[in-house]
Amino acid sequence: MSETFKVACVQMTSVVDPDATVAGASDLVRRARDDGAALITLPENAGRMAPQKVLLAEAEEEAEHRGLAAYRSVAAETGAWLLVGSLTVKLAADRLANRSYLIAGDGTVVAKYDKIHMFDVDLPTGEQYRESAAFQPGGAACLADTPWGTLGMTVCYDLRFPALYRTLAQAGADFLSIPAAFTRPTGAAHWHVLLRARAIETGCFVFAPAQCGSHYGRRATYGHSLIVAPWGEVLAEAGEEPGVVLADIDPTAIAAARTAVPSLQHDRPFAAPARGRRAAAE
Repeated sequence: MSETFKVACVQMTSVVDPDATVAGASDLVRRARDDGAALITLPENAGRMAPQKVLLAEAEEEAEHRGLAAYRSVAAETGAWLLVGSLTVKLAADRLANRSYLIAGDGTVVAKYDKIHMFDVDLPTGEQYRESAAFQPGGAACLADTPWGTLGMTVCYDLRFPALYRTLAQAGADFLSIPAAFTRPTGAAHWHVLLRARAIETGCFVFAPAQCGSHYGRRATYGHSLIVAPWGEVLAEAGEEPGVVLADIDPTAIAAARTAVPSLQHDRPFAAPARGRRAAAE
């Protein structure tokens, strides 16, 4: 694991029409490959963004998913490895998966991961999200081998659960994918600091492609796709418009960061505290 390679984060604005969404993203994948990217990453909801009732009514099962087939085709066309941040996949009439895919340069699906943590929140702005109303949470962390090292796959809201990333790093992850569709309020407040923290805590490179702009008239996302080094430096950042950002990745930086601060080796058992009075009363 010493070969330097170029990674790209594709930033996009997914729309309700899945064909238009995938076609636009595929053009950005081709642009990234023309710019030398060997690994290209797409954000969460890379197939479409639409109200849950539309997703439930029109979702496709994995075996016949047109978006997945198109992304496998563009990976084979370009020869690049492609991280499809996530697609909406039908599990049952009333249940969906928010599923991330890693596709090799020959179009083969190498790994897939179902988002574990569901975004169920009421924001101070009045925005409400209930991902669990339609989506089935995943139950297993995921590592995938690449030509350059091992990738730990996560999705968006997972970012707020650091134990997942520590587990991935201690199991062998060199890189972390965190494709996202962060809201503008939470993105402006937390996006940069959380991504840098995950890189620093694990000694991993972080690849965080993001959605940007307005979607189906009611949802707006933050953008600012980031590529972060194991020491916490931001290597590349997008703005608020669709496009591509790239960075050269030197895997030797992983060992250097972990040698300087070997905290992954310093876990110690401890007893959980007694519940505080307020928590005990709830």
